[in-house]
Amino acid sequence: MSRPHLSQQLVLEAAQPSPDGAGGFTDTWIAMGMHWAQITPGTGREVGENGVPLSRLPLRIVVRAAPIANDRRPLAGQRFRQGTRIFAIAAVTELDAEGRYLICRVTEKVAT
Repeated sequence: MSRPHLSQQLVLEAAQPSPDGAGGFTDTWIAMGMHWAQITPGTGREVGENGVPLSRLPLRIVVRAAPIANDRRPLAGQRFRQGTRIFAIAAVTELDAEGRYLICRVTEKVAT
């Protein structure tokens, strides 16, 4: 296996529920750390959400591994941010048998 080319800087974020003042909760995203990553695009498709057409683009993001239970290790339900781009993490698994890198299956939603 050749080493991934980690050339994109991303911020890992986790949702923290906070009261919305009306008896419910809203998610506040908290930065958990920076990662250098390799981003590989997949095949996109157009979907509608709340009456707004969106392009949903699945991507594969490779980052250096962090130990299990470490705050820097990405988890499903968290997200990566790169400026205004947001990548929702759907699944995380090891890329190699030694566990040096992780593959994060993510989806980027873009208004069309």
